[in-house]
Amino acid sequence: MPNPYAEAGVDTAAGDLAVELMKSAVSATHNTSVLGGVGGFAGLYDVSFLKDFERPLLATSTDGVGTKVAIAQAIDKHDTIGQDLVGMVVDDIVVVGAKPLFMTDYIACGRVVPGRIADIVAGIARGCSETGTALVGGETAEHPGLLGPDDYDVAGAAVGAVEAGSQLGAHLVQDGDVVVAIASSGLHSNGYSLVRHILSSRGVGYTDSLPELGDLVGEALLEPTRLYTTPLLSLIEQHPGAVHSLSHVTGGGIAANLARVLPVGSWVEVDRSTWEPLPVFRVLASMAGTPIEDTEGTWNLGIGMFAVVSAAAASDVIASLGAAGLASWSVGTISTSARDLSGFEQGAKGVDGGAVRLVGAYAG
Repeated sequence: MPNPYAEAGVDTAAGDLAVELMKSAVSATHNTSVLGGVGGFAGLYDVSFLKDFERPLLATSTDGVGTKVAIAQAIDKHDTIGQDLVGMVVDDIVVVGAKPLFMTDYIACGRVVPGRIADIVAGIARGCSETGTALVGGETAEHPGLLGPDDYDVAGAAVGAVEAGSQLGAHLVQDGDVVVAIASSGLHSNGYSLVRHILSSRGVGYTDSLPELGDLVGEALLEPTRLYTTPLLSLIEQHPGAVHSLSHVTGGGIAANLARVLPVGSWVEVDRSTWEPLPVFRVLASMAGTPIEDTEGTWNLGIGMFAVVSAAAASDVIASLGAAGLASWSVGTISTSARDLSGFEQGAKGVDGGAVRLVGAYAG
């Protein structure tokens, strides 16, 4: 007997197979707080431990990875997009000092290809395991006619918890605090619409080889997002009171994201000479015929996170991050003195924050 849903382009059997293929990877992220296993209508997470908090705050974040998925689809490589998703979602939670608890994901596709879906979810699961986050649920939805057979998009949401008295943010930042930059692994998941436009305008394909990038173009551009949650939580624990605020450098670029975690009335000049942008950024800017400074509002240029820390602890913070495998360096000092703020980025994304501008010339 014909299956009318299959005739409409939805293959429920393929969806069931995809779930079977991903079960072991998802289950590996579970801890004793996860109830019910894989496949329920809702994920269950035991939060009895929150009774030990004086005033528990829940932190939540949701995001996707933007048009980076187009490159994964173009070269048929899907095992890193999941880590990108975890980075975009979970690393937003640690910014307020919260420990991530659990995450859910959503994959919309034109056609369920079980192995492809399993690769994506395996990447999410690896990222969740690395950040101590349980992957408690998800959804894969076929949208034939809306998405092409090989098209998909991914999104996720996560929840974390922090004691109210331990929350990080602009309210802790003081005059004289040091801004520490923490290195990115590459583009992470932002500015790919510009990347794709540049490559298209120059007739460069994702399977082409560019010696300047040291790899096939598509492979280089799929460099996974660096995950910061675990080392940053350790840093906060190792240096109580030293870390005042954190900024995840994602959409909006360098100055805007830092300004969001500074108090109104404060300002900082970020010294470009303290670091050399990664080669991928210089290559793309050169291809576009654009000064690299013009991309500071789009790409991270080698900085994935900022930590605003007490001046007395700055050198210890940098040493601890280095021991955790994260290159970091001082880029500027917070000031609350009165001055003309013309040319500064002031606040961003609805936040009345501090003021930031980049000064000087890049190293290299």
